[in-house]
Amino acid sequence: MKKIAIIGAGISGLFIANLFRENQDYQVDIYEKNTSINLDEGYGIQLSINSIKLLNRIGFNTLESKDIFNPERIDFYTIKQEKKICDLNISDFNSEDCKYTTLKRSKLVQFLKDRLNDNVIKYDHNIEKIEKKEDQIHLTFNENNKAICDHLIISDGVFSKGKSLISNNEIKSSYNNSIAIRGNISRNKLHNLNENNISLFMGRNFHYVIYPVNKENENYNFIGVLKYQLKPKELDNYTLFKEETFIQGIKDKLQNEFSITVLENINNIKCFPVFVSKGYLKPGKNIYLLGDAFFAFPPSFAQGASQSIEGASELFENIINDKSNFYENRVEKVKMINNRSKLNQFAFHASNPVIIFFRNISLKLLTKNKKFLENYLGKIYNN
Repeated sequence: MKKIAIIGAGISGLFIANLFRENQDYQVDIYEKNTSINLDEGYGIQLSINSIKLLNRIGFNTLESKDIFNPERIDFYTIKQEKKICDLNISDFNSEDCKYTTLKRSKLVQFLKDRLNDNVIKYDHNIEKIEKKEDQIHLTFNENNKAICDHLIISDGVFSKGKSLISNNEIKSSYNNSIAIRGNISRNKLHNLNENNISLFMGRNFHYVIYPVNKENENYNFIGVLKYQLKPKELDNYTLFKEETFIQGIKDKLQNEFSITVLENINNIKCFPVFVSKGYLKPGKNIYLLGDAFFAFPPSFAQGASQSIEGASELFENIINDKSNFYENRVEKVKMINNRSKLNQFAFHASNPVIIFFRNISLKLLTKNKKFLENYLGKIYNN
């Protein structure tokens, strides 16, 4: 029996553990640095059909319909006039069993966690050393806890300690000169929006998205991305982003960017600096990276969670079939998504009136062009 060690109990780590669960040839252990998995209500995520198809293989389609939402379109607006430009029918990519889905991140994590045996996740295990000895990998955690595995999967996020250890701290994520603002907003505070759709508002160096996360909840998910310069000392002080004075400063800056009615009614606001990857690390034999540890995108294409799931599925197939093309295939897909993410952020944050004029015309045309959409979205959604 081969031993699989997974560092990090995020979406990608939990999902690939679920895939191995049914395979008697492998024993899986997840090592999580925290003392528990955070299952607070939290915020929303979007899952395109490429990930829903894979999740359905482990029973995601048995979730109660009240816990998810299937938006029909993305409505594009300008922030200043709150004027609708056009809409994109994302349901065109749906099938009967696989539909574009929004839900609370905590609901997905809970689903993935509950399918695993209680002893699979080892909490309070902070990785400190990774060593290769012959054909096995030796792991050392805090308090001198040790483990040996045949395959090591590192999925501990954008600030991956496991990745730092195997790369000698050479490949780091970099600040994207952006702050992500997350929160909730009550349905009754939203006006003139189609409740069946995702609403995307574009402004000067700022965009935000509002969408429902289930069929019953009165709170909608809010996620905004603001271009924002930070000094190195500020980036090193991660507690800064939790301070009320910093959050209020962001809100003050946003007062001139979009509707005060929306801004004043966002609840549970949290701010996060956006870090993205600049390069790709190819680990040694039988060591793999997943999710944000593999590559972190700008948050403007809503593919973070979906690519964590898709990458985990590809890696699972590679391991059980003893193949060696995971890295090359994943890099090809990631490059495609990263380029689209950067293009989206540029378009969403345009400030030059001429660029905005042509962006809006292009959006009206391209969102109805089936050939373009099949290339731009279909190549991502149809795995």
